[in-house]
Amino acid sequence: MLERAEIIRKEYLRHDKKFPHVWCPGCGNGIVMGALLRAIHSLGLSKDEVVLASGIGCSGRLPTYVDFNTIHTTHGRALTFATGVKLANPDLTVLTVMGDGDATAIGGNHFIHAARRNLNLTAIIINNSTYGMTGGQYSPATPYGAKSTTSVYGHVEHAFDIAELAVAAGASFVARSTVYHATHLEEMIKKAIVKRGFSVMEIVSNCHVQHGRRNKLGGAVEMINGFKERSVTVTKAEKMSPEELEGKITIGVLADVEKPISTDEYRRIAEVAKEKADKITKAKEKNGIKRYEE
Repeated sequence: MLERAEIIRKEYLRHDKKFPHVWCPGCGNGIVMGALLRAIHSLGLSKDEVVLASGIGCSGRLPTYVDFNTIHTTHGRALTFATGVKLANPDLTVLTVMGDGDATAIGGNHFIHAARRNLNLTAIIINNSTYGMTGGQYSPATPYGAKSTTSVYGHVEHAFDIAELAVAAGASFVARSTVYHATHLEEMIKKAIVKRGFSVMEIVSNCHVQHGRRNKLGGAVEMINGFKERSVTVTKAEKMSPEELEGKITIGVLADVEKPISTDEYRRIAEVAKEKADKITKAKEKNGIKRYEE
């Protein structure tokens, strides 16, 4: 285990002027980054064939620290940049990492339509229930009644269920884990990467500085241990009533279906169009006509 950790530290991190990182001590983003790097290492993916895009926010800094092809994009637009990369070179392994606000607020339409199109890429969404970097405002994933800098008397809106939203929007693969379940998280990320189609990996994480402090949830250790106490597996959740599931975090694979892949379909259409264009050209050459309709 220590040997693998040392390999990952040396091979997958950028050490030139990128550290120390900007995350608060105890932030779950570091756990996510470690799980992601271990997953990529275990899959034997070439660094030159991996692209990691991010938006704005605490999670948006993750590509800065890892030695892949990386791009730090504008707020809510990680999936649009990733879409362009994937369409330009479908053979690349394209990943995005986003926060709950980045992915489901300003990036919400991009998120649901990427799922609908079934692009062959992986969306990693770190859900810490707040806008951590910009001051602790409420996000689409902030629980009802929670306090934030923009809901000082308690949040009056209801939170998105990000994973269920992805299922409803048509993602091929949807899974959820938490930063407490580091080994489980690594395995879920591996499944998401190898799945062909649009894969969504929701990761429940802690922002103990902005969200935890205001809502008296304790520090990093208390919040992360809270994820352990509240989590139930998909198998166990199937046997529980809605009342029993209230406040719980269902972890595991929520959807795994086979659907046509957008990039494959585009390639197929391009071949069909090329064949028709070639027929038209040959007909013109043979018949000496200016217009040919099949």
